[in-house]
Amino acid sequence: MYQKTRTLTGLAILTAIIVVLQIVASFVKFGPFSITLALAPIIIGAALYGPKAGAYLGGVFGLVVWIACVLGWDHGGNVLWTARPLVTFLLCLVKGALAGLAAGAVFRAVSKRRAMPAAILSGIVCPVVNTGIFLLGLSLCYYETLVAWAGGTALVYYVITGLVGINFVLELVINMVLSSVIVRVVHARTAVA
Repeated sequence: MYQKTRTLTGLAILTAIIVVLQIVASFVKFGPFSITLALAPIIIGAALYGPKAGAYLGGVFGLVVWIACVLGWDHGGNVLWTARPLVTFLLCLVKGALAGLAAGAVFRAVSKRRAMPAAILSGIVCPVVNTGIFLLGLSLCYYETLVAWAGGTALVYYVITGLVGINFVLELVINMVLSSVIVRVVHARTAVA
């Protein structure tokens, strides 16, 4: 019972952190989309509580991203929402949940050997899955919008420099820097447990 209460409390705290970070991030833009600041707490939750918790926390992140799209806080997301509301909702939710699930699965698989490589790999996998699914969804469901945004620029070049570029690199760097923090949090929790 004590362990379940600790897990629920931990997930509640991480949920609140994700909501606050992503709302703040909705107003930080590098290119047409907001930067994602909420991946680190997703990775921490996935490392502490497993892949299912990572999927839940990623889903919370996706829900906040979707709300930002609907409310117009994320202009690029609002364009997608206006074009295809249901697809935008599903894309936001699925990319976040799968990023958290993947981070948790990688951490669980690698941490049996060493915690630091597990945290680093989870920190890489989470933004790669999040961004990869987003780009896949854009290319499959919003191709015309993507072409319009590219404005005559070669599509692959636009995606790499305009959409992925700075945002993805910043997300990846933030997660890499926080990898040692993630390991400390996991070690502190296991020392207390």
